[in-house]
Amino acid sequence: MLSEQRHEIILKMLEEKRSVTVTELTEHLGISESTARRDITILDKAGKLVKVFGGAVISDGAYQSVEPTVTQKVEINREEKKKIAEYAASLILPQDFVYLDAGTTTGYMLDFIGETGATFVTNAVAHAQRLAAKGAHVLLVGGTLKSSTEAVVGTMAALILKDYHFSKGFFGANGVSKAAGFTTPDANEALVKRTALEQCRKAYILCDNSKFHIVSSVTFAPFSAGTILTDARPEEYAGAANIVLC
Repeated sequence: MLSEQRHEIILKMLEEKRSVTVTELTEHLGISESTARRDITILDKAGKLVKVFGGAVISDGAYQSVEPTVTQKVEINREEKKKIAEYAASLILPQDFVYLDAGTTTGYMLDFIGETGATFVTNAVAHAQRLAAKGAHVLLVGGTLKSSTEAVVGTMAALILKDYHFSKGFFGANGVSKAAGFTTPDANEALVKRTALEQCRKAYILCDNSKFHIVSSVTFAPFSAGTILTDARPEEYAGAANIVLC
């Protein structure tokens, strides 16, 4: 098959699915991974798609590199976030050792967490304060405080998290894509998310339906790394086994 023909097929797949992985291209086109990656690179340079970790996404403005502040995010899809947060909070058992990521949706979980014997570790100052006020046993991760998201980030925080072993972890994400996985705009924040998620026996990604098809600057985990808790499943994700509707 000529490269031009492959490129047409790749772009057609993107029109239908909005994202494709290298594996999907190798299986569908019967080509090697190196050829699939080369085709993606060529089309990315031509501005016809956006190259991401492990694949590509449609070039339609779905790329997000700017991190909104907590104030900007807190009222966006508020009811959807609270619905997801309530379900997530119900998964916490008294004996759990929980990682609670910074973010607005994880923050809404605190509205539904009552008295519990669970122990919480978080990189969010506001989350730690509210948990402590509820009488929960809470550990705040040390490191660099990022003012826009009120999160503790950086290498120090990641090193601390490597010593923990969580039964459950709850994470926010700026974007969710089959090809790019779970993404966030900041590399230091991605490092903390990635490290904490790797230390979880069970990881949950809390994201309302607006986060699907969005790709941000840095991948902190592949799409298969966690169970997605969301309010609606996009049609293109109908076959995904790791999506739970709340």
